[in-house]
Amino acid sequence: MAGEPQDDCLFCKIVAGHVPATIVRETETTLAFRDINPQAPTHILVIPKAHHVDAAALAAEAPQLAADVLRETQAVADHEKLDSYRTVLNTGSGAGQTVWHAHAHVLGGRGLHWPPG
Repeated sequence: MAGEPQDDCLFCKIVAGHVPATIVRETETTLAFRDINPQAPTHILVIPKAHHVDAAALAAEAPQLAADVLRETQAVADHEKLDSYRTVLNTGSGAGQTVWHAHAHVLGGRGLHWPPG
């Protein structure tokens, strides 16, 4: 069920404290932690604490929570003192999503050229 923790979800396990993570920020509805495979000097994931399979599902099922995640990306960038940064939300395996829990990547600390990938 949307919003409910999933036993097989890595990010749900991080939210529950069953899997360690380097927490950067936490709000009532979101958790931000460092990516274990960083693609930039700063690479932080911002997730909703409630389980939603991807960004599209999050936006459809819980638009206020989607706004919380997006708002928190700015707070993370401020916390990390990033003058500029990229926010990435991968939706689907073809786009590079590997964990099926909605999450935003905050990338910064180096030049991020366009187009990506």
